[in-house]
Amino acid sequence: MLFHIEQSHAPADCPYGNGGSPSLHDRDVEGVTVHGVWGAFSEHVVFMLVEADDLEQIHRFLLPGMKTCTAAITPVSDRPIPHPA
Repeated sequence: MLFHIEQSHAPADCPYGNGGSPSLHDRDVEGVTVHGVWGAFSEHVVFMLVEADDLEQIHRFLLPGMKTCTAAITPVSDRPIPHPA
């Protein structure tokens, strides 16, 4: 399943110069594939498209930023909602 993640932090918690936005998530979590990462860096927001089988994997992926970030996690798909038969 694909998840769109919007991860944000306060300017005072910005990791700029100290590992940057990659320090706010763990790419080594088994079962999580990162398809893309984009930033609105002056707004202190990072957008990610990741793939995982369940939400627990996503939570482990986001654990490094848990004390400094908030994250909106939205399941996404390229398939529209089917029409009723």
